[in-house]
Amino acid sequence: MVARGTTSETRAQQAVRITRTRTVAGRTSRETAYLTVSLPAGQASPRDLQGWTRRHWHIENKIHHVRDVTFREDLHQARTGTGAAVIATLRNTAIGLHRTTGATNIARATRHANRR
Repeated sequence: MVARGTTSETRAQQAVRITRTRTVAGRTSRETAYLTVSLPAGQASPRDLQGWTRRHWHIENKIHHVRDVTFREDLHQARTGTGAAVIATLRNTAIGLHRTTGATNIARATRHANRR
């Protein structure tokens, strides 16, 4: 069943299963993710899907993970007015500053900056 106002172009055309395996400190873990894609196989080949997924995770690991873990963004209480946007801008500025100075570990760079 298709919701009112949707077209066939917005329906799922492909279902994708991605299995990720990683080894950290000698321990191997496996994660399976499932995606739905609204493009048919002719417009989104497996190679395209892999590239898009890798780029998405690159952004997730480089920006969102840092904001969530280092700056504990999900725990922040600013929810009204422009407070949340201002705090997010300050976090992004701090991350950008650390990256332009060559920092690869934002948590370490933040701790170092706090001590100065």
